[in-house]
Amino acid sequence: MSSIRTQIYLTDEQRRRIDEAAAATGTTMAELIRRAVDQYLLTDVDPTRALSATFGADPGATAPSRDDWARG
Repeated sequence: MSSIRTQIYLTDEQRRRIDEAAAATGTTMAELIRRAVDQYLLTDVDPTRALSATFGADPGATAPSRDDWARG
């Protein structure tokens, strides 16, 4: 199997949990991530449909005016 090196960013909590899972299963972090990606790719999710289904889910939501944003 040919592989392509890929870099991802994990939160501290994600990294801690994946390290624990790797130790518990006796496998590597990379192998666990490859398996998770394979599982994800098996799902039949249409991203356009998913976004459309949630668009406007909170019609009462508001956002502050850009004039109110704190500028550093």
